[in-house]
Amino acid sequence: MIPKFSIDPDIRKASTLPSSFYRHPEVFQALREKVFYRSWQWIGDTTGLLEKGHAAPSTLLPGFLDEPLLLSKDGEGKVHCLSNVCTHRGNLVVENEGKYRKLVCGYHGRRFGLDGKFEFMPEFGETLDFPRPCDDLHSFPVRRWGPFLFAGLRPAFDFQSVIDRMEERVGFMPLDKFKRDVTRDKDYTIHAHWALYCDNYLEGFHIPFVHEDLDAVLDYGNYETVLYDHCNLQIGYAEGTDEVFDLPEGHMDRGKKVAAYYFWVYPNMMFNFYPWGCSVNLVNPIDLSRTRVSFLTYVCDPSKLDKGAGTGLDKVEMEDEAVVEGVHKGIRSRFYQAGRFSPAREKGVHHFHSLLARYLNREEEN
Repeated sequence: MIPKFSIDPDIRKASTLPSSFYRHPEVFQALREKVFYRSWQWIGDTTGLLEKGHAAPSTLLPGFLDEPLLLSKDGEGKVHCLSNVCTHRGNLVVENEGKYRKLVCGYHGRRFGLDGKFEFMPEFGETLDFPRPCDDLHSFPVRRWGPFLFAGLRPAFDFQSVIDRMEERVGFMPLDKFKRDVTRDKDYTIHAHWALYCDNYLEGFHIPFVHEDLDAVLDYGNYETVLYDHCNLQIGYAEGTDEVFDLPEGHMDRGKKVAAYYFWVYPNMMFNFYPWGCSVNLVNPIDLSRTRVSFLTYVCDPSKLDKGAGTGLDKVEMEDEAVVEGVHKGIRSRFYQAGRFSPAREKGVHHFHSLLARYLNREEEN
């Protein structure tokens, strides 16, 4: 049994999650089942699914959530996220990405449509009560936003609510025209607990102390955090740079010098929008002391790259990693239990800890 975690809803009274949260293997395993299994995760973009009949094997978080999945696009152009496990004897159905007329298991020839529906099985003519609904490939919920695809194994909330919040601020951007620039993509391995990385991301409090270059182009005094149910937004206003969004008439931030919109989506995804496009940051737990963070780059205006708040992202990452790894070492101390929140600067971290406590304390649902 893991302990119950409690975060006071009043940030002025609240303390952070205890250091034991980040140290205990049992809690780490509980996070897998109660947080990630019940969440939505990035599963790719539509670039590889341009043609009908395309299918590709996938996993949500390699090495952590290793449920075998496949993405497919059927003859009607609908994208599906399906179990990649044959309902006969458990073999993987699709081993390689490609174009398929049907999904056929290579073990005994069981055949499915691109929507996962069972179609045919040789040598089963005498089998009673067959086929049943359970002979279809299990279908998982999938959502699309612009070129981005999200799926969940058993999500506990509707991802559309997250999409709606992001649309309010960046829906004016030509999302369907975003182009992936793989030359700018990068993976980082951080020697720290995954939640510490999110803790750091969720507050601008550290910017003047850790990020000298970023602090030079952001107005720290007006840095803003907006909370929603399963996501939150940090707004970086420009200071010392002219690289800001050209916001359309009627936009809620029209007239403000917005340099960046930083969206965090529970529990481990970040979408950082700049005038040039979006940097997607995916936080993948490896174990208690290691985390892989993937930066994926989507560009809509190349002329604005390497300017303003959206430049020097690798340097910013190195600075963040240094402090996160320092905290990971520090919470091993016998003399540190928990800290307090700054009501002015750490609303995002308080929100994150409150969500983690709520989901960890939930009773398992059938």
